[in-house]
Amino acid sequence: MLSGVIPPRWLLRLMWAIHRGIDRLSGGRIGSVRPTGRRLGTLFLLSTGRTSGQPRRNPDYYVEEGPNLIVVASNAGAATDPAWWQNLQAQPDAAVEIVGERRAVRARAASPEEQARLWPRFVRGSANFGEYQANTERKLSVVILEPR
Repeated sequence: MLSGVIPPRWLLRLMWAIHRGIDRLSGGRIGSVRPTGRRLGTLFLLSTGRTSGQPRRNPDYYVEEGPNLIVVASNAGAATDPAWWQNLQAQPDAAVEIVGERRAVRARAASPEEQARLWPRFVRGSANFGEYQANTERKLSVVILEPR
């Protein structure tokens, strides 16, 4: 993906669907990566649907801060929060998969101070995050996934 150029929403959804498929076919060996330097990592977030009660599995970019994993509820700059963030607000206990390892986490919104400190790491990792924020009136939530 070109940095600073947001692909059409249908293409983003297709790319993430392919990403999920590769991860499944490889048994979790390909599909998630740990962050290095300025590169964002990718993880799979496992949550429970707030209305269906069904398990949900969504890929997302992340950074690490100590034992915490940090994600952004960007929804590619859409006017609404992504479903996974709405699910976590209803049921914050979840899990993540990173390079085949599963971890239990509890989600919470970052405080304003945490948001101000963590947000620039995502923009450095991908200029698209700055574009996402510029394309929506809502404040994109920085979400902290704490170990439980």
